Amino acid sequence: MKFSVRGFTLIELLIVMAVIGVLAASVLFILNPLEQLAKAHDSSRKNDLSQIQNALESYYSDNGSYPPTVSFGGSFSPYMTKVPNDPKDPETVYVYYLSADGQSYYLYASLERSVDSGACNAGAACVSLSANSLSETACGKICNYGVSSPNVTP
Repeated sequence: MKFSVRGFTLIELLIVMAVIGVLAASVLFILNPLEQLAKAHDSSRKNDLSQIQNALESYYSDNGSYPPTVSFGGSFSPYMTKVPNDPKDPETVYVYYLSADGQSYYLYASLERSVDSGACNAGAACVSLSANSLSETACGKICNYGVSSPNVTP
């Protein structure tokens, strides 16, 4: 009686597992999931500020000036049902600054990726912060992204 044994040896299985491990590590290195999450959070922050900006412009059209305050996380009825907060970190906030005459405003956020194309000063704090007597860290971290009313620059 002759037996034919077919299968993989332990060495062959270990080599295949090692190759799969190297490939998986390469894919993770290339995709960098933490960087992708940071991009997603920054995109959400930019979108939030854009939505708030649109609501502020609608308010201005109706009232001839911008609102004295914006309650982040609260309602800004009828312009927004809920003003968004930072998508990731409750200690990081959006900052709203209104000029004394009510004719211009600034909105600031802190982007996780300072290399983002929309960041102020290559990721450094927005210049208009100090001009408006706000600290660089008014957002809870460095405020490196800003939008503003059309008549000023963040």
